[in-house]
Formats: sequence, structure tokens, C-alpha cells
Amino acid sequence: MPSNLVVNGEQVSAEIKAALEKRILILDGAMGTMIQQHKLEEEDYRGERFKDWHVLIKGNNDLLSLTQPQIIKQIHREYLEAGADIIETNTFNATTISMEDYDMASLSREINVESAKLARAVCDEITAKDPSKPRYVAGVLGPTSKTCSISPDVNDPGFRNITFDRLVEAYVESTLALIEGGAHLILIETIFDTLNAKAAAYAVELAFEQADVTLPVMISGTITDASGRTLSGQTTEAFYNSIRHIKPISIGLNCALGPDLLRPYVEELSRVCETYTSVHPNAGLPNEFGEYDLEADEMAKEIVDWGQHGFINIVGGCCGTTPEHIRAFAKGLASTSPRQLPELEVRMRLAGLEACNLN
Repeated sequence: MPSNLVVNGEQVSAEIKAALEKRILILDGAMGTMIQQHKLEEEDYRGERFKDWHVLIKGNNDLLSLTQPQIIKQIHREYLEAGADIIETNTFNATTISMEDYDMASLSREINVESAKLARAVCDEITAKDPSKPRYVAGVLGPTSKTCSISPDVNDPGFRNITFDRLVEAYVESTLALIEGGAHLILIETIFDTLNAKAAAYAVELAFEQADVTLPVMISGTITDASGRTLSGQTTEAFYNSIRHIKPISIGLNCALGPDLLRPYVEELSRVCETYTSVHPNAGLPNEFGEYDLEADEMAKEIVDWGQHGFINIVGGCCGTTPEHIRAFAKGLASTSPRQLPELEVRMRLAGLEACNLN
């Protein structure tokens, strides 16, 4: 691996596990919410480098790591100063698959490398001010806009718009780039299709072999509505059973729902999960304008309640959350003990749409 930013994965894993035994770690909040506050226009996204790009690119937030890096660094800094232990790279849609929407698949690797470098630079800066509280960069692998196990055509149930192998190829490239840029962990997040998650996890293992580096891995799925299932139809426990063999440092839930609606699934995950749990919910459900109304103090009450009931090890925010939300979480959970890992009966744990546990 050519970069001198590449970390010692075993050391990072040991440090994070030691911290998780002592306290609830704080993840950052939404990147998109913060970018929206800057009210950027098409020319801001383009910058000088892409001023003549042949398609519209407003909304390609990941590209801002190249064209507006100072904005991305400032957002990272605000979350760290609010108390975040882990910040996420600005790479949610940075795979070649997602970048095809803007005819920018060839920029995927560069965006991932530069996004990780930006986050790492600010992380190292804040850590240097207080070495007793190290901060970490989670290299984000988003779900892509494709789904490997569901047809997008109601008239053709057997049709797929992506293959497992193509997902793996895209995720390998992104993972290698995130490693090169200095990520401490890899976060596979907002998983709505478990087969996509399996492709990502397999790709991460391939990338680790190629880079001769093994970093801690976090996995976070999405319960899409009040049915309590992912988009591909699995319950929380079934999703957990499907990915537990990967042995990530944490398994969690994020996005789609606010903390009130997500609570029963957080509780279920806490009961069945043999490793650490992570949660980063939305700031409520979007209103008629697509905005999120749940204020920081109100949301923090629910998050603190999760902590007091022993549901969580890592917590942050997704859509609609800001540094004010993260600051409120960190303050409210400062004296709360982390969830203790349960001792579960040894069983064969299988899953279709439902969990099937056999003793």
C-alpha cells in the first residue's frame, strides 16, 4: 500500500475495543444535512476542474471532497469538536456504481482516497490536542442505488440491475482507496439488501488481502418502515444471523426511521447481537418539505434512554442530525455505562426472511 497513512489495524481494533468496554462511543451525524446549509449551486459543485462537465452534477456530495475540500473538513471538525469519537468519510455514494449517475465512475478511487485523507487530517489534528481521547475515521461504503436480490421491474421478478460480482469489484476498489487514504475502520452502512452487504463484506476481505492490512469492520443495516424489516424483507434478527459470520467489531441499524420508531429494533438487536451494537437514527421522519424536525435535546432524551437500558455501544445520527445533536448525545451519555455483551446459548443460527435458531 503506497500511502504512509495506512494504519495498524490490530492496534486500532484493540484500542477501540478497550474504549468500548469503558464507555459508549459517539459517531458523527449527517453529512448531507450540513452540506445543505451551505446552499451550494451547480458551479460550486463543479469548481474549476469540472466547470465544463457534460452533465449536471449538483447533488453529487462526494465530489465536494475534490471541489470544496475546505467545506468537508470543516464539517468533520465541527462533529469532532461536538464530541464524536468516530467520523465518517464523505464517500456514501463514491463507488463506481453510484458515480455512474454523473458519468464519473473513473473518479471513484480518487474521491475515496481524498475523502479519507480529509477526514484523517482533521482527526489527527483533534487527537493531537488531546491524545487521551483518540479519534477515528470510518471509511464509508454505501449501499449503492442497486439491489442484488430484488427486481426493479414489477413485471419481471427475475430481472436484476446489478450482479454480485460487479458489486464486489466496485467495493474492492473503494475499500483499497479508503485504506490508502488513512481510514481506521471500514463502515458498511445503510444496508437495505442483505446480498449487497454480503458482496461488500466479501470485497472488504479481498481488499484486506490485497493491501496486507486488516481493519475493524462495522456493519449497519436499515429497517425501512414500521414493518420492522429491511427492504429485502428480513427482520432484524434474520439480518443479524445473515452477517454474523463476518465477525465485525459492531453490527447496527441506521437511517429510515427516527429513534422512537427504531427503538424496538434496537432493543431486539441488543438482545441477539454477540458483538458491539451501533445505532445512528434519523432526526425523526421527514416533513412535507423533506426536512427533519426532531431537535437535539428531544432526540437526545431517546438516545440517553437507550443507553440507560443497555442497548448501545456506539451511537450517532443519520439524516437531519447536526453537531448540536451529537453534542447533546455526548453530554447525555457521558456517565452512562456501555451495553455489556450477552452470553448467548450456542445454536445454529440461520435466516431466510425470519431467523431460525436451532439447538
